Amino acid sequence: MNEERLSTGITGFDEILCGGLIPKQAYLVRGGPGCGKTILGLHFLLTGSVNNEESLFITLGESAGQIKHNASRIGFDTQTISFLDLSPESKFFQENQTYDIFSPAEVERESTTQRIIECVEKLQPKRVFLDAVTQFRYLSTDEFLFRKQVLSFIRFLLDRGATLIFASESSPNAPDEDLQFISDGVIHLSNAPQGRTIGVTKFRGSGFIPGFHSLTISTQGMQIFPKLRPEVHEKKFTMETISSGIPDLDELLHGGIERGTVTILTGPTGVGKTTVGIQFMKEAAGRGERSVVYTFEEKEDTLLTRCEQVNIPVHHMVENGNLLVVPVEPLHLTPDEFANKVRNEVETQATRIVMIDSVAGYKIAMRGADLVAHLHSLCKYLQNMGVTVILVNEMEHITGNFRATDIGISYIADNIIFLRYLEIQGTMRKAIGVLKKRVSDFEKTLREIEITRFGIKVGKPLTGLRKILSGTPEWDDSYQGKNER
Repeated sequence: MNEERLSTGITGFDEILCGGLIPKQAYLVRGGPGCGKTILGLHFLLTGSVNNEESLFITLGESAGQIKHNASRIGFDTQTISFLDLSPESKFFQENQTYDIFSPAEVERESTTQRIIECVEKLQPKRVFLDAVTQFRYLSTDEFLFRKQVLSFIRFLLDRGATLIFASESSPNAPDEDLQFISDGVIHLSNAPQGRTIGVTKFRGSGFIPGFHSLTISTQGMQIFPKLRPEVHEKKFTMETISSGIPDLDELLHGGIERGTVTILTGPTGVGKTTVGIQFMKEAAGRGERSVVYTFEEKEDTLLTRCEQVNIPVHHMVENGNLLVVPVEPLHLTPDEFANKVRNEVETQATRIVMIDSVAGYKIAMRGADLVAHLHSLCKYLQNMGVTVILVNEMEHITGNFRATDIGISYIADNIIFLRYLEIQGTMRKAIGVLKKRVSDFEKTLREIEITRFGIKVGKPLTGLRKILSGTPEWDDSYQGKNER
């Protein structure tokens, strides 16, 4: 939209609001204690100060001194913000004040209203944050008067060119549905055991990204991670074939995997899935392309060391900027936060291959959310940006009935490459095969694969074996001994 917008000072939130707040409107931010309402308001005011806009913080509950102290602890310098402190002073408790003619609400309301009018007329603020508007309820004798008072207060500020954010302290005994009706926008903050979230349910005059989005509060203030929308991201690219650099493996794949596709490498633990994925990255590094591995299970040093031991020069790739290994602690990241990290890597570093190792680790980061939906969204975004995706999927069973995945993500994949343990004449060996390839044909046989100190070796098709997918193959009588060592 081409209309003027006011930045909230929080990049992810501006994205959710399709550019920011519409000026000269009133927005309600609601949520329980500790959700971040005050921090959001401070971001909004400080951004105005940076733009040489007069910013005013009106507090009816917490004292201005306490707000400034808490703000300084997360790195906020509030010296450029004007404060109107209407919170009760300590002497109120000490003094015995009585009201013989007028009710306490009428007397206090008159004093509060006059102080607000004088401050606003003097400062002419462009941004105002009120914390919390629900305190006005105690200055009103009934609900009708409260609603009329709030409407009048909002109009007073908007008529003077201000944009207002006002916080609500709602509870089951004091709901704020009336405030939601009279505001131009409604912002919900939550601090649930699954993590902090923010959502917009109303925004007059504009579209917005619906749903609840992850947020964190740290020494940098509030950071918001909008839900990924694959449909709004697209980049033109050529769907070329990406070689693995291993002729026999490329022959199995009829040339390799294609750019902008999703490949699932599936198999039991220790069979070589990660190594095969990084082999494609090794070839990409030779073309000067950048790849990223998000490892949910291994430490970076462990991954790099074992790749070097099989002749993949990952340290050299890292030094040249062709490879980035990012260890991820799934319990510390939400799905939206992880998706935004991936997006930042793709859009700022021109990354061409992304590998997630593994899907099981990624599932832990879901914290009960829908794994398939989040993974679908992330993969579609990467595909639209021309990024090749490699998903490492670990199967629990070493042998037995063959399954591509255990969690129903096969439909996401354009390519499914599986690795399998085989027991042949009492020796444990490994095989690799292709189950699915959308863009081109592929070899229907399996090949033996070895991971040695000289690199990955892929053998000729295992045409003399049957029941390979069971993990305990048998030699076909007509091929007995041909494939034996």
